[in-house]
Amino acid sequence: MQSDAIQLVKSRLNIADVVRRYVDLKPVSGRWMGVCPFHQETKPSMSVNEQEGFFYCFGCQASGDVIDFFQRINGLEFREALEQLAAEAGVDLQNTKPDPHADERRKAKRLFLDMHTWAAKHYQDNLGRAAGRVARDYLKKRGMVGAVARDFGLGYSLDGWHDLDQFLQSKGFTQQQGVESGLLSTNAKGSIYDRFRGRLIFPIQNLSGQVIAFGGRIITDGEPKYLNSSDSPIYKKGEHLYGLYQARRHMTRSRRALLTEGYVDVLSLQQFGYKDSCGVLGTALTSEQVRRLAGFCNRVDLVFDGDAPGRKAALRSAEMILLQGLKVKVVLLPEGEDVDSLLQQHGTDGFDACQTDAQDGLGFAMHTLRTEHSPKEIMTWAQDFLQKLQDASLKAYYLPRIAQGLGLAEAELRSSAGFSPRRGRTPRPRATTSMGREDKDDRYFLSFPIQYPDYVPNLTQKGFGTILKTSWGQGLWAKLVQHHGQDVLPHLDDQEKRFWAECRLKLEQSCALSGEELAGEWKHICGRIETVRDKCQRRELIQALKLAQEQGDEQAVAECTKALNASLGRNDE
Repeated sequence: MQSDAIQLVKSRLNIADVVRRYVDLKPVSGRWMGVCPFHQETKPSMSVNEQEGFFYCFGCQASGDVIDFFQRINGLEFREALEQLAAEAGVDLQNTKPDPHADERRKAKRLFLDMHTWAAKHYQDNLGRAAGRVARDYLKKRGMVGAVARDFGLGYSLDGWHDLDQFLQSKGFTQQQGVESGLLSTNAKGSIYDRFRGRLIFPIQNLSGQVIAFGGRIITDGEPKYLNSSDSPIYKKGEHLYGLYQARRHMTRSRRALLTEGYVDVLSLQQFGYKDSCGVLGTALTSEQVRRLAGFCNRVDLVFDGDAPGRKAALRSAEMILLQGLKVKVVLLPEGEDVDSLLQQHGTDGFDACQTDAQDGLGFAMHTLRTEHSPKEIMTWAQDFLQKLQDASLKAYYLPRIAQGLGLAEAELRSSAGFSPRRGRTPRPRATTSMGREDKDDRYFLSFPIQYPDYVPNLTQKGFGTILKTSWGQGLWAKLVQHHGQDVLPHLDDQEKRFWAECRLKLEQSCALSGEELAGEWKHICGRIETVRDKCQRRELIQALKLAQEQGDEQAVAECTKALNASLGRNDE
């Protein structure tokens, strides 16, 4: 991935405009401020610097550029976030190995998105026509008010085999394009027909609000009860969640996601005021879906049926969420009830009672294992869970809790799960005053080239790196030198981005130094560099003097002594 492509994406996108999709921003002293979506907060704590293209939260220290923000809030990997923003900015990303079919695929995706937009409109129009009365009656029977149907773009597919097919052709699309997009199907004889027929239609949207797929529920007799779009170039069912587009802003405020299984269950939760709810799409919960949720919240409440299949799904989903480091609760519904029936019959009081009785995810998993699984299955689950954890700190956190909760010997579990054997507690390195001072000094000195990057070449020439004592400081300085005159943010890690943003904000808040103040700071840093250089030189001279004395080289001893005295004399001046 070439850095110039990343810079082109950033140059075409205004970070304030992107952040404003998720956060209400207000102008404060030349910058934008808003409530941070990455931690529980009610007051504006996130600063967005539109001119320099970065954000920083004074509460949780989340920071970075427009790609970092988009990646984090949408729970995406860097490459995926960059690709989505590049498509929005009209930038063609160049791989190290050019893909000869990349342009062709991009055109196909745009075409399929257009087709789905037209299909969604057609289904919505059908719902309002005479032929859609059966679907409207069904919605009325299920208590779905007009606002929810409108907000989620519900529609109806006619019973005919070629209704959508003919509509798409009237808009200039071919039957083959309809098949490739997943809107039409083909049988063994090669006949092409509408995939969805006689069904209530639920549009599935990506996080940009574009319709990328559909779910359909049969209204009259027929099988299957629910039919979903198949995977296509614009849709992978294991990556998306139904209703996440509508729920995402509410999740950033509540820091919670209510996750259920059915389309109608999501609509019912939304209708009864649970605006942070969404649903899986006809498949078991995936790690990609959990990562998307993690961009908006730190806790997931699973809402599943209380029967055996529901408990099994809850166990699997709770494990998936815990592995991602999120909090999880398991809300089990009464036997024979689903979310929709419970809310329609007992209202929010009935559902809130179930939430009150919800179990912590890890506690639910261990209780289910103890009561419904054999000792061998329990040990296998514990070993697999711990081995799947990528974060060492999470492994250390969960291991004693799992051992105690499942009645397992911690030492045996530690060994069988692949932990290194404990030979006694490893002593922590003692924090010394000098270590703290070195880190503090490095931060002080590095703030100067970050706030005044024009001085980087002169600082490099004078040996600025010699006054930095920590590996962290030396690493950051190397990046500042390497990318001088360029956008350095994409090359920094999270810790470095936080520090860089803090320095730039301090410059913005306290005003830049000028005149005598700036000259004084420059002189102080140059003096410090000179002092460190002298100390290093004296250290080398002392070592050379000792070696000369050991070897009996009188001339070398005299030269080293003379040079050392001269160095000490400079230090006394």
